Amino acid sequence: MTNHGGSALAGRPRLLAGPLRSGVTLALVGILYVATVGLAGGNPYYMLILSLSCINVMCAVSLNLINGCTGLFSIGHAGFLAVGAYVAACLTKYFAVPLIFALPVGGLFAALVGVLVGLPTLRLRGDYLAIATLGFGEIIRVIIVNISTLKVGGVVMDIGGPRGLMAVPHAASFAWAFLGAAVTIKFAVNFINSSHGRACLAIREDEVAAEAMGVNTTFYKVAVFAIGAFFAGCAGGLYAHLYCFVHPDSASFLRAVDYVVMIVIGGLGSTTGAALAAVSLTVLSEALRKVVALRMVTYSLLLVVVMLARPQGLLGARELTLDGMYGAARTAWRYLVRAARWAGAGRASAGRGASSAREANGARGASAEGGDGGGDAGD
Repeated sequence: MTNHGGSALAGRPRLLAGPLRSGVTLALVGILYVATVGLAGGNPYYMLILSLSCINVMCAVSLNLINGCTGLFSIGHAGFLAVGAYVAACLTKYFAVPLIFALPVGGLFAALVGVLVGLPTLRLRGDYLAIATLGFGEIIRVIIVNISTLKVGGVVMDIGGPRGLMAVPHAASFAWAFLGAAVTIKFAVNFINSSHGRACLAIREDEVAAEAMGVNTTFYKVAVFAIGAFFAGCAGGLYAHLYCFVHPDSASFLRAVDYVVMIVIGGLGSTTGAALAAVSLTVLSEALRKVVALRMVTYSLLLVVVMLARPQGLLGARELTLDGMYGAARTAWRYLVRAARWAGAGRASAGRGASSAREANGARGASAEGGDGGGDAGD
């Protein structure tokens, strides 16, 4: 595992590099996809939950760029998802735009909203920024609730208002959601490891010092809002075409809190941690569907336990990497070999002890027989 905040792996040669590393990564992603589909066994319910997990991975990882890597505190991510969902759904339903084009367009609209959110909140930090983004998310929800129809280019679109947008084409599948999650994670990892990502990390650690060193804090704060909103908008488009329905509650406060909980439990600043937490909490939420009242209680208890046991999250600021997994596998193999040698040495020692005991017993038996024979001869 690697740590963005330290230099534990500085100067350490990488296990794989260049095209070989990319090939191994693609192979592992392909194996993961095939294994996931195989475990689901073609069950529609399981495939739907897996697809929702991938969508939540996209939202959690993109929010992690804002909250974890740049140090901002946004609770309005659900609003970006709703914008992307409505835009993409309207494009496919009323303008017959293919999904592959509707998703990025919905993401761009969400990114534009992200810029509009980022610009006026530049001077806010911490709780004040959280309240501002929460207000923007609620504004988006209220606007959607109060729009029943919308006319664009002579086409009257039934947005649905409070009842939601229905009859969205079923154009998405688990393959689409899995691809979206993989692309989001890949982009986030590359961004964090780039010079732009390092600038965002510098802003997170000390904004004043970063600005003194020449980092354009205004540009990066707005840019990271736009990037996070873009991927959330794409996730919203997938959500709309997976469930064939979009509701204003997509921008609700509780959904936004879900994404914050995912990145906190996974570890702020950890891309793979956010992804693992998103999948785990999605599955847990579905497992508790029969007892909905316990869902938020479980989330609260989970947060309390994590904060007490792992204040930095499950992975902290670390990442699961090929080099880290290879090193862990080598360490585990060395321990297994060592344990096997100890077990073998123990069995050999026990065998030698048993052999010595048999020899000693044989010698005592022979001595006893010799003594009996001598006594008989004397008689």
